[in-house]
Order: sequence, then structure tokens, then C-alpha cells
Amino acid sequence: MDDRTFNFSYKELYLIGFTDMQEYRQYLFIPFLVIFAFTLSANSIIMLVIVKESKLHEPMFILIGFAAALGFIQPIFLLPRMLISFLFGKNMIYKDECLVQMFCLHMAGCFQSTVLVGMAVDRLFAIIFPLQYHDYVNFKSSLIFCLSLCFRNLLYVVAMVGLVGPLYFCKTNVIYHCVCEHTSVVNIACGNLSKNYMAGIIGFGLSSSDCVFIVCSYIVIFVIIARSPAGESCQKAIYTCCTHLMVLSVAFLSVVIAFVGYRVTTIPKDFRVLCTLSYLLLPNCFNPVIYGIRTKEIRVQVVKYLSSKRVDSY
Repeated sequence: MDDRTFNFSYKELYLIGFTDMQEYRQYLFIPFLVIFAFTLSANSIIMLVIVKESKLHEPMFILIGFAAALGFIQPIFLLPRMLISFLFGKNMIYKDECLVQMFCLHMAGCFQSTVLVGMAVDRLFAIIFPLQYHDYVNFKSSLIFCLSLCFRNLLYVVAMVGLVGPLYFCKTNVIYHCVCEHTSVVNIACGNLSKNYMAGIIGFGLSSSDCVFIVCSYIVIFVIIARSPAGESCQKAIYTCCTHLMVLSVAFLSVVIAFVGYRVTTIPKDFRVLCTLSYLLLPNCFNPVIYGIRTKEIRVQVVKYLSSKRVDSY
């Protein structure tokens, strides 16, 4: 049916995720407030240390800095409204505001995947071409690589959100979710939604292709390391790669469960919502811990920075 045949569309939507928990829903305010405060403070420290310390102005650390910036920005678009909803039960969001939130969340999610791809490429060149590393990974090549992926992300997210904008919401304005996630919004719309569902599948395909590329890159890295003489540099490479794979595994597993949850009715709605929040929040929360603790260069500078702040406070 043509969308133009619908004469009415809700302009106000309601995000009611976790309402099956009834009176216990308000207590979700506490863990999510802790996550919000920790994510902002931890990522801000990582960003500040990388910006201030010239020794960390290398491609790998710059990528970690970008990851920290995303980890700082994304919760700001996500958590304040959720916290208000949990604490005061105010679940209404205007359609235009919902579209803005959708754009910001999915754009940040795409760039998280891009950062992980960049880290995999950086490690691949560092291990395969250690002597020519700076010849291949320089400002020009890094800029071309980043701009191409940024254009891909922008093109996809603009097209995806652009397809949602004209939709009519004539059946219901209640979304069983805590955020304006693409599929949850599309599911309550009226009319022909085939293009919107196709956009969701393409998005899942893009994240899956990034994941496959990253895994293949690390398989090549591990094979090269296994064939080379054991040493401190090899151990460090394994250490760094395992760190990246830990982040990737958590994020991609959550994406898969959330994607399947819309198509398998036996999966509880609250579990699906939790999985969506997991891939949106957990990388932002764990990235500064993983990189701050497991990356020696950053750990040393973070300890130095925190120590200087403690001395200044006295």
C-alpha cells in the first residue's frame, strides 16, 4: 500500500523498554548512571592523555583516541533520556528527535567498526612490513583510508535514516525499546517497509564484512607470529591483537543477538533490548579499561597524569 494513502501519523513516540519489569524498572537508573559516569570520565582521561602526550601521536594511539571520543559522545545521545525514563517514567520522544538520535547512534556504531578495522590494518602492516611500516602507514595513506570509510558510513546512515523519515506511524506510537534503534522504529510503521528492512540487512552485512575482515587480518597476523622466532615484540603483538579481538567479540555477539531477536519471537523482548544496549554501551565502557590497562604506553601516561592530579589536589 502506498504511504500516501495514510492520512494520520503520530508525531510523538513512546520508548517503553524494560516495562515488563514493572516496579523494578526504576532501579535500572542506578547501574546505567554508574555506566554513564564511568564511561564519560574514563574516555575523557584517555583522550586527554593521548592529546597531551606527543609520544602517543602515532596511528595506533590516534585510533584509540578516536575510539575514546566515540565512547564519550555516544552515551550523551543515549543515556540521559534513558535515565529520565527509568527514574520519572517520562518515555515520550518526538519523531524528529527520534530520527536525530537514530542518526547519531548508528553513525557512532559504524565508526566504532571503522576504528576496529583501522586497528587491524595498522597491526597487519606493522607485523608484515615492520621495516617499511612508516612508508605504508603515513599521513596521506591514513587520510585516504579514513575518508573512504567515513564516506561509506555517512552514505549508509543518511540513506537508512532518510528512508525512515517519510514513514507514517498510524497503528501505534509505542516502541518496546529504550532508544530509537532502526528496526524497532520501522516495526511500528505503516505501509511498504521492504526498503527499510533491506537497509537494516545491508547495515548488518556491512558490520559483518568488517568483522570478517578483522578476523582474517588477525588470522594472518597470528600465522606470521607463529612462524617467527619468539620474542618480546611477538608477545606484544599477540597481546595487542587479543585486546582488539576481545572488544570485537563482545560488540559483534551483541549485534547478532539483537538482529536475530527481531526475527525469533521466542527471544524475550527485554533480552533483545539489553543486547542492543550492550553493543551500544559495552565497547564504550570497556575500551578505556582495556586499552588503558593492556597498552603499556597509555597505562604509563595515565598513571603519570592521575598522579600529577593527586599531587596538585594536595
